[in-house]
Amino acid sequence: MADFNTKSKTAYNKKADNYDNTHDGKFTRKFKQLLVSRVVLHENANVLDVACGNGSLLAAINKKAPINGFGIDIADRMIENAAANNPDMEFHVAGCESIPFGEGSMDIITVCAAYHHFPDTAAFAREALRVLKSKGVIYIADVYLSSILRLIVNPFVPLSRAGDVKFYSPKEIAQTFEQCGFETIDTSIMGHVQLAALRKP
Repeated sequence: MADFNTKSKTAYNKKADNYDNTHDGKFTRKFKQLLVSRVVLHENANVLDVACGNGSLLAAINKKAPINGFGIDIADRMIENAAANNPDMEFHVAGCESIPFGEGSMDIITVCAAYHHFPDTAAFAREALRVLKSKGVIYIADVYLSSILRLIVNPFVPLSRAGDVKFYSPKEIAQTFEQCGFETIDTSIMGHVQLAALRKP
């Protein structure tokens, strides 16, 4: 687990200062656009973006409706840039398995093209359950690969220098969260992008 986190931290610290112009930055734009269009929120909602990068998703959501934005990322340089780009929001260096916010503090959690980096998705689901308010929703937009491609690619994914762990199907994502008590609102696939929306009871 530590090895995946170390790889991710190193890779994304290197990309942080020019992230929006990197291949990853350009690739994730569609994921961000999808999340902004699908997130249902009220004004002044507490929104936590996990693996927030430079904070661009939170900034885009804030344009949809004014929010209280919070972000965590394992790469400290990303967090420095996110805080500089969004001075009215709160950011911390942290991994997904130990979220530094209180129980029942968030209305919404978002994850943009990062779920396949998480070393322990069950631990993350438990943390999401803890920090979300009752009826709070988590939205996960991640890379979609067909079952055949996942079968071919997944054995080699952990060898990635960027800290990738595994690619999941929508059903696998939903099952992980359902086992922690979430209810699935939606799973959908749009080309190479998949979205899962899950609600805390």
